[in-house]
Amino acid sequence: MAAETAEAGARLAEALGANAHAISALAARLKALDPPMLATNARGSSDHAAAFAKFLVERELGLPCASIGPSIASLYGKRLRLSGAALLSISQSGRSPDIVAMQRAAREAGALTIALVNDDASPLAAGAETALPLHAGAERSVAATKSALLSMALAAAFVADWADDALLTRALSALPGVLSANAPPAPEAVLAPLAAAGSLFVVGRGATLAIASEAALKLKETCAIHAEAFSSAEVLHGPAGIIGAGFPVLAFVPQDEARAGALQTLERLTSFGAAPILVDTEPHAHWPTLIAPRAGHAALDAIAALHAFYGLAEAVSRRRGRDPDAPPHLSKITQTV
Repeated sequence: MAAETAEAGARLAEALGANAHAISALAARLKALDPPMLATNARGSSDHAAAFAKFLVERELGLPCASIGPSIASLYGKRLRLSGAALLSISQSGRSPDIVAMQRAAREAGALTIALVNDDASPLAAGAETALPLHAGAERSVAATKSALLSMALAAAFVADWADDALLTRALSALPGVLSANAPPAPEAVLAPLAAAGSLFVVGRGATLAIASEAALKLKETCAIHAEAFSSAEVLHGPAGIIGAGFPVLAFVPQDEARAGALQTLERLTSFGAAPILVDTEPHAHWPTLIAPRAGHAALDAIAALHAFYGLAEAVSRRRGRDPDAPPHLSKITQTV
């Protein structure tokens, strides 16, 4: 897990270079098609990458984006009304039967099918009208890291081209270097409370909401910590009812318009007894903070924050006496029908 996280920057540079022409062609096709919506098709870490793509599509293009449950096609056999729409499928293996079945059903229904997939010889890649290989290389750790990061970055790349967002495009060209920079180890003030936690919330908003969902999965997967992800806009409703003295809240602080509100929410949770731990681009005066590098764009700051968190999760797992590369009960490819 640590080695694969560390090589994400180099792999991203390769992926952006190798897919440059295909991304431009895809953006041109999407502009011409002008779909009424984008649907996504993924599970696990790939579904968190899809949620990140959803935020970008809606923020940059004003286009509705929604996840479709793969079982609608694979298990329930329903015909989909997607004529003129586009479907984005994301998978590390490209071999999960339900993901492949959903893509096939969407294409038969008239949708433009796009796949972000690490195995370019997989059925998912072969069945897509446009496949963008992740170029992540072999991912041996059960916990996906570099493939999730590259899925988010490549989604950002085709959205940037589709939306003619020059700022996002420039920041993407620098992102491999940001991810390749040597990061200091997580401070003990961050590591210790996470390693001692039995249950916690992970919060984010906007670009960091998908990151919070991915972090919660990794804490369950690699550290055996019960973690639930919430938007900072929702956590003050029902979820806050279980907060007591010292309850950990891991917060991925957004770097855009949502920042002030997210910090205000954390102040409110603190008044209930919560103990915030931040992932942010700058240290907080009172709460322990894992510092993530800036990436030149608020959406890419979220990717950099996730990259920094993966190193933290690996360290927490080992502190808790676990093997982050081989968590129990899990396998790399989930054969869901």
